[in-house]
Amino acid sequence: MPASSLDSVVSLCKRRGFIFPGSDIYGGLANSWDYGPLGTDMKNAIRDWWWDRFVRQRRDMVGLDAAIMMNPKVWEASGHVANFNDAMVDCKKCKARHRADHLIENAYPDIAVEGKTPAELTAVIREKQIACPSCGDKTQLTDARKFNLLFQTHMGAILSDQSEAIYLRGEIAQAMFVNFKNVLGTTRKRLPFGIASVGKAFRNEITPGNFTFRTLEFDLMEFEYFVRAEEWETVFKYWLDEQLAWVKEMGFSADRIRTRDHSQDELAHYSKKSTDVEYHTPFGWKEMFGLAYRTDFDLKNHMEKSGEDLQYTDPDDAKIKFIPHVIEPTFGLSRLTLMTLLEAYEEQKLEGDDTRTVLHLHPRIAPVQVAILPLSKKENLIAKAQELYNKIIHETNLRADFDVTGSIGKRYRRQDEIGTPKCITVDFGTIGEDAAQGERDTVTIRDRDTLKQERVPLSLLMEKLKKAS
Repeated sequence: MPASSLDSVVSLCKRRGFIFPGSDIYGGLANSWDYGPLGTDMKNAIRDWWWDRFVRQRRDMVGLDAAIMMNPKVWEASGHVANFNDAMVDCKKCKARHRADHLIENAYPDIAVEGKTPAELTAVIREKQIACPSCGDKTQLTDARKFNLLFQTHMGAILSDQSEAIYLRGEIAQAMFVNFKNVLGTTRKRLPFGIASVGKAFRNEITPGNFTFRTLEFDLMEFEYFVRAEEWETVFKYWLDEQLAWVKEMGFSADRIRTRDHSQDELAHYSKKSTDVEYHTPFGWKEMFGLAYRTDFDLKNHMEKSGEDLQYTDPDDAKIKFIPHVIEPTFGLSRLTLMTLLEAYEEQKLEGDDTRTVLHLHPRIAPVQVAILPLSKKENLIAKAQELYNKIIHETNLRADFDVTGSIGKRYRRQDEIGTPKCITVDFGTIGEDAAQGERDTVTIRDRDTLKQERVPLSLLMEKLKKAS
């Protein structure tokens, strides 16, 4: 069973070093989070798996690592300055600010709010007499009005009204569009092909929440896949199938995954069709991945506004030139990390009255893939365990831990709680001092999920660990 409560996962994340509240010693900063040692390794492992699967192993994909700040004309041409908006309301009593659609969703989950105008959202709030969540007043909420989600900053040595306003990127896609000509000229790719990127995006959310699900800054992994217009439906289905296939490979249960097509009212300004892959979280069905058919909207607008020719020339006939259409699979890395933790979390009852908390993480993304546990702190036992740890570190790519603190039972529980698939116990049998514990030059491997223990010769250990990862 995955986590039934978000609070239990939040507690584990802070206790074990996955995710900490941002600026914690100064009282924090609302909805900012820092990834700790384990969270950093896990998030990076998910990112690397994605890059390996969707970019490195494919001949039709190339990568891009672009700047966070771009010329503001990019965001004007893309439509984000005019259209990247949410509707907000203010409480005149307590001064709290809320997203209008979230107010309605939280109070009346059955009311469809996607695509409604600020006036329509205001009408629902008034009709249902929805109260301010912060103070409970039902009469002091303002009418809903548009609020642009782009973070604005200024460039220049002296901050003034005359200094140039620029934006932190609200999505990572635009750099792939403005670099289309550069990539095409240097890689000589033929359609269909994709440009992939991983990086930070920023959105000035009105009411972030649910831990790291909705935050002001977050990590995205996505690619823009360029196709001929007549191919878009086939390619769209292909990438949806690929997204679902990866979810399955990661170990998500099929009954907690679904797809949902966007209605015409809720489509983004650049999209002709969008589908979400959703996960059933403790706070409802929420978007995990997105898939959008952006048509030729972005390239066409950038071509018009910049004056650069962003057409694709058919390599077999130079007379044929056209603007490619785009399929965009989006993978929210921050959200995926959270949902992976939610899916993997279990509070498990064992024999008798014993219990344990365990993360059933795929071995590829577990922050610690193997833990070396000497049975005691005896000097020669520690030395043998350290020798084995060094061998694993230098001869494999496995992320390893070395733990000598506490009883062996407590150390097993700690490793279960952080999702370590395999624990290796070095005991007195290993060093030839107690045959009852095992033969010399053998160790015990304990499996996280089955709890089974297997005695393995050191000569076979490395190959066995490589196969298990």
